[in-house]
Amino acid sequence: MTASPAPAFGKPTRDGMALFVRLTPKSSKDAIEGAEVTGDGKMHLKARVRAVPEDGKANAALEKLVADWLKVPRKSVSVAAGTTSRLKTVEVKGESAELLAQVAQLTSK
Repeated sequence: MTASPAPAFGKPTRDGMALFVRLTPKSSKDAIEGAEVTGDGKMHLKARVRAVPEDGKANAALEKLVADWLKVPRKSVSVAAGTTSRLKTVEVKGESAELLAQVAQLTSK
């Protein structure tokens, strides 16, 4: 597989990749809606979950959503930063080049 450039909302890490996500809890559906530029000019992956932002429920729903979206095991996805914020860093364990290429392909549709 040829290496694709990393999307602006993702970066390779030693163990896989980090995704920068803007999460909207209490939504009408669970979905990843593509890239979004925030007011500060940074790009994030826009995600929505039905779960409420209480006791880690929205974070757990986000982890499941990302795992299903990337077709990776649920245990390989975790919220690494921003647990109480809408802006989160989600770590995905695996081969970073493959994961970033997959994210680039999924968001280009």
